[in-house]
Amino acid sequence: MTNTTYAAPAPSRPTAAALVAGPVALVAYGLIRLFSERGTPGAGWTAGHLAMLAGLLLFVPVLLHLRRLVPERRRVPAAVALGAGLAGLLATAVQAVVDLAAGLLADDRAGMVEIFREVKAVPGAEAVVYGVVPPLLFLGLTVLAALTSLPARTRALTAGALALGAVLMAVDLDFLSLGGLCFLIALAPLAPGGRAAPLPRTN
Repeated sequence: MTNTTYAAPAPSRPTAAALVAGPVALVAYGLIRLFSERGTPGAGWTAGHLAMLAGLLLFVPVLLHLRRLVPERRRVPAAVALGAGLAGLLATAVQAVVDLAAGLLADDRAGMVEIFREVKAVPGAEAVVYGVVPPLLFLGLTVLAALTSLPARTRALTAGALALGAVLMAVDLDFLSLGGLCFLIALAPLAPGGRAAPLPRTN
């Protein structure tokens, strides 16, 4: 057997930007939500959910980049984690689109509630769009980070910060900005160069 080294691929410029801009968009959504009137149609509701949707779309290249950082020997769990993350992202993006539509179509809070009621009445919608699937985004992100070829300490800190951010968001939506900051702390260091330290690999 011979020893070679494995160097993770550097992100493209758009991906490097997404590693920072995705979490920043979530922070922006959290701040807009905190400082605008909640649960009623208006500029704050629309701006916040546009920031949320933009952030979610930016996490597509983030998930794909984390998958590229995973060594080949872990490709099966990485593929599962990537699929789960993308499924969760899609479900959460649908939530954001429904929220945006409700804010634009309804005249008041009661009208929005009625739109949400109609959406959730669609068979399977509540479970898939609002229930078990959305958290898979955060699970997929965390697992992919834990599977990467990054140095052990960096890998643990990245996965830990992602997990903490996810927990904060799940505990209380008022912690969305804090959760986004945790995501920024986890992902921003991967952006400038984004090359993991070489790791030994045997052939």
